Amino acid sequence: MYATARPGPWIRISRPPRSASESPQLSRWVPSAVPRHPLAGLKVLDLTRVIAGPTARRHLGALGADVLRIDPPQLPELGNVFIDSGFDKRSAEADLRDPAAMEAVRLLIESADVVVTGYREGGLDPFGLASEALLQARPDLVIVALSAWGSGGPWTGRRGFGSLVQAACGIAERYGRTTDDGWRPGALPVQALDHATGYGLAAAAFALLAERLRNGRGGAPRRSLARTAEELFWLPALAGHGGSLPAPDLRVMDSPYGRLRYVGPPIMADGVPLAYSKGPVRYGTSQLRWQ
Repeated sequence: MYATARPGPWIRISRPPRSASESPQLSRWVPSAVPRHPLAGLKVLDLTRVIAGPTARRHLGALGADVLRIDPPQLPELGNVFIDSGFDKRSAEADLRDPAAMEAVRLLIESADVVVTGYREGGLDPFGLASEALLQARPDLVIVALSAWGSGGPWTGRRGFGSLVQAACGIAERYGRTTDDGWRPGALPVQALDHATGYGLAAAAFALLAERLRNGRGGAPRRSLARTAEELFWLPALAGHGGSLPAPDLRVMDSPYGRLRYVGPPIMADGVPLAYSKGPVRYGTSQLRWQ
């Protein structure tokens, strides 16, 4: 992996510049008094795909936020991936090249509390959705930006996803093995880069929302799968951990896709594990508006 993925913090946060005449803007959202749904009333616009971003926003939805995911109709999501990350959120389609759809998205952003993007660096700039432009228009907005390769280095601007980053950073080589057909690259047993990055995205959103309650200002944390890979490489190796993992707490819920068996959110409220309130909706069937 190129050296620019290594330096600096795991999460980079940029904040809107403050002018001398600017007065703090009070947040329009305050936490709910409902212990298991403290984010009730929070409006989250989800412009992410596949695993990392949707996983993070699923946890905000489990805490009560109104999460609206928007996908381009020309790039439909993988069915099983969408179902797995679709709990407690709604799903709509919008082609940003269509002026009417773009205007609907702009209206959503004007009243959103959190916007999450998961496209390559610069991919949303032509639509005026770069983090810096959004922060300039809305200094109180929390904008969480995810990319594969980060905002620096020779691969900035390239498309990518977890498996490609695993191959590029050396995980595929480390877990490779020799078979009867010769050596083959390996992979982690789960998409660890996606899930670790997703949990970091959720944590960054929580931290900035808490900060916004104090000073009325938002910010734009940036995360990349490549930087998460470097962070995992720095962790000490486990030796002789032994034993077996506990059995997952499997739950069931009816949905438009049939009866689902799933693992609940890895979050507790007042010592009690959270539960998803709603299953995934049909892909792209929600309206482009807040509840």
